[in-house]
Amino acid sequence: MFIPLKDENPTSRFPYITILFIALNVLVFLFQVLSPQGLQYYAYKMGAIPYEITHLKSVTFLIYESQETLSRLSPPLTLLASMFIHGSFFHLFFNMLYLWIFGNNIEDYFGPFRFILFYLLSGLGASLAHIIFHPSSRIPMIGASGAIAGVLGAYLILYPRARVLTLVFLFFFIRIIPIPAFFILGFWFIIQVLNIGAGGGVAWFAHIGGFLVGIALIKVYRRRKRVRVWIH
Repeated sequence: MFIPLKDENPTSRFPYITILFIALNVLVFLFQVLSPQGLQYYAYKMGAIPYEITHLKSVTFLIYESQETLSRLSPPLTLLASMFIHGSFFHLFFNMLYLWIFGNNIEDYFGPFRFILFYLLSGLGASLAHIIFHPSSRIPMIGASGAIAGVLGAYLILYPRARVLTLVFLFFFIRIIPIPAFFILGFWFIIQVLNIGAGGGVAWFAHIGGFLVGIALIKVYRRRKRVRVWIH
């Protein structure tokens, strides 16, 4: 088991947007926890449901044991809102850990405003990948994992040899050692692919889709930077 803790890859600017995204996710989660309705209520209210997108029909749910119908966001809005909803503390914690470690360098590369666009496009791409492979699912999809997967894909392309201090568990072997980013992120991606079909309530195709979208976006952006010319 590998848990990344910190990368050895300095940045030239303060990661305001990365911290903003982390703060938004944490604040939304605290709101969910402290709300009388609880975590599950907001997962069903704001989660992205593939069936609604592909069939252009709204799905209704009853609130717990009552007969009150849950009022949901419109389907297009759920594609964005669902990125900031989490189902448990550990779901939130590991997502924010990966965003904190790898997001600052991607923000540093893009700049704050382009990073916002990159993050949201990665999240939307991840959701669409899940929808393509589960078009009739009525289970809400939530979490920042897809957008963060895009960050991981971009990091793999930009900084494959950056060293990542990683907590390694191998039976009785427990150490913190520096490991190249390409190994950590490549291993993460392989795990997502191997778990396709495993279920467990994880949107594996969203992770894979977000990762590939992040790679595609960074390649397109790099190509555009190289071919800029003066027009007169």
